[in-house]
Amino acid sequence: MNAPRPLTPEQLAQPVVIGAAPMTIEDVVAVACRDRSVALAADAGFRSRIDAGAAFLEKLIDAGGDVYGVNTGYGDSCDVRIPPELLSELPLHLTRYHGCGLGRHLDEDATLAVLVARANSLAQGYSGVRLELLEKLVALVNHRILPLIPEEGSVGASGDLTPLSYVAAALVGEREVRYRGKVRPAAAVLAEAGIAPLTLQPKEGLALMNGTAVMTALACLAFSRAEYLTRLCSRVTALATVALRGNRGHFDPRLFAVKPHVGQNACAAWIFGDLAAPDGADEPMRLQDRYSIRCAPHVIGVLRDALTWMRRDIEVELNSANDNPIVDPELEQLFHGGHFYGGHIAFAMDGMKNAVANLADLMDRQLALLVDARYSHGLPQNLSGAIGPRAAINHGLKAVQIGASAWTAEALKLTMPASVFSRSTECHNQDKVSMGTIAARDCLRVLELTEQVVAAQLLACCQALEIRRRRGEPELDRVAPGAREFFDAVRGDTPFIEEDQPLEATLRRLVAQVREQRWALYP
Repeated sequence: MNAPRPLTPEQLAQPVVIGAAPMTIEDVVAVACRDRSVALAADAGFRSRIDAGAAFLEKLIDAGGDVYGVNTGYGDSCDVRIPPELLSELPLHLTRYHGCGLGRHLDEDATLAVLVARANSLAQGYSGVRLELLEKLVALVNHRILPLIPEEGSVGASGDLTPLSYVAAALVGEREVRYRGKVRPAAAVLAEAGIAPLTLQPKEGLALMNGTAVMTALACLAFSRAEYLTRLCSRVTALATVALRGNRGHFDPRLFAVKPHVGQNACAAWIFGDLAAPDGADEPMRLQDRYSIRCAPHVIGVLRDALTWMRRDIEVELNSANDNPIVDPELEQLFHGGHFYGGHIAFAMDGMKNAVANLADLMDRQLALLVDARYSHGLPQNLSGAIGPRAAINHGLKAVQIGASAWTAEALKLTMPASVFSRSTECHNQDKVSMGTIAARDCLRVLELTEQVVAAQLLACCQALEIRRRRGEPELDRVAPGAREFFDAVRGDTPFIEEDQPLEATLRRLVAQVREQRWALYP
C-alpha cells in the first residue's frame, strides 16, 4: 500500500472548507483520493457557533444538570451518576474500553474520509465540542496522520463507537497511526509533527465516537466508485455490442423515450452514441440480441437512477449532527435522542450493493457470450489469438472467464441485506441497531469484485475487437471516436493474447485503472 504523499503548498492553499457550506460526496472523495487538504471556515459566525455550544455545555455541567455521558455512565449505565472529581477521566475511559476492534484496518482513503466526515458533523455546532478539537482533526488530515482503524466492531448504533474510538485515541496520543507508510505510536508521530495531544473535555470523547462517520465515509467512497461503474459498464457494453456484431437499434433514443427512466435513458444514449451508424449493408447478426446486450441500459440504469436518492441520503447524513445528546446553544437546550442510528446509510448501502452486483452479473454474461464460439458470431473459442496448428494448444481467456464467474458469484452472495440483521447489544439498551457499517463494508467488497469482473470483460472486448481487426473485419469502423480513443488507450496497455500466458498482472493493472477512474467517460 502506497504511503500518502505530503501535501504541496498549492494543495494546502486550495482546501475543502469545513463549516462554510454543506459538504458533498465529491468533497469527501477529493480529500480521500485526490490529495486535497481541508480547512475550517474562517468566518466569525462559524467559530462563534462552535464556541457557544462548548460554553453552554460547560455552563450546564457547572449548574449540576444531568447530561448523558458527561456526568452519567454510558449506554445501559446512564443511571449511574459520576462523582464530580472523576468527570475529567470519564471520556478517556470511553475511548479506551472501546479499543477492541478486529479485522483488517481501513485503508488510507477510507481513513481520510472518516476524519473528514466526523469533522464535518461536529462542525454543525450541535455537539458541544471546542474549536480546538476540530483544529486537531484538520491537522490529522493535512499531515496525513491516519489512525489505525480496524474495520470490524460496529453495529451502526450507538454509532460507530469502536472504530471511532481509534480517532479519539489518536487525538489524545494513544494507540497507533499510519504515517508516511509506517505504523507508529500516535504520541511519537504527534510530537514529530508538532501537534500537542488533545485533552478531552467531558463530552468530547462521546461526540467523537457516538456518530455515523465511518459508515458515511465508506458510503461516500462507494458512491463515487458505483457512479463511475455505470459509465464504464455502458462503454464496455458498446464495445461488446460491436464485437458481437450486435444491433445498434436496441439503444435508439426513440425506443427509450417510451420508458423514460432518466438514468436508464442516459445509459442507452451513451451506448447509442458510442456506436457509429452502420451503412445500409451492415445488418445485425440477429433481429434481437441476447438480454445481456439488449437490456444492458435497463440493468445499469437501475443503479444510475438509484444514485439520485442515495446521494440525497448520504449527503444529508454527512451534513448532520449525528451524536447524542444534541446541544443547542441558541435555545440553551439539551436533547437526548438517537441521531447516531445509521438506518439511511444502511439502506442505501444494501441497495447499492444489490444494484452493483447486477453489473457484475451483466458483465459476466457478456463475457460468456464473447468467449463461446456458438454465440460470438465468428470469434474463436475463448478468444484465443492463436491460429493454425498452434490453436489446438492455446486457450485464450478460458480461465479468465472462470475467474469472472467466481468473482460474480461472490458479489451476488454478498447482496444479503445487512440492515435486517439487527442484534440486541449492551444489556438490551442498544436493542435495535442499523448495521450500517457492515452494509457499507459489504458494498465496498461487492464494488471490488465487480471492478474485477469489469476488468476481465474489458480485456475480452479488446481481445475480440483486435482479433476482428487483424482479420480485416470492419467492426472497429462501427466504434464512434470517443469509444475508439478509449479502446486504443486500453489496448495500448494490454497484450494481444496469442500464446497462453499468465494474465494476473494485466488484470490487476486494469482493476487498478478502474479503481482510479483512469479514463474520462462521457460528458
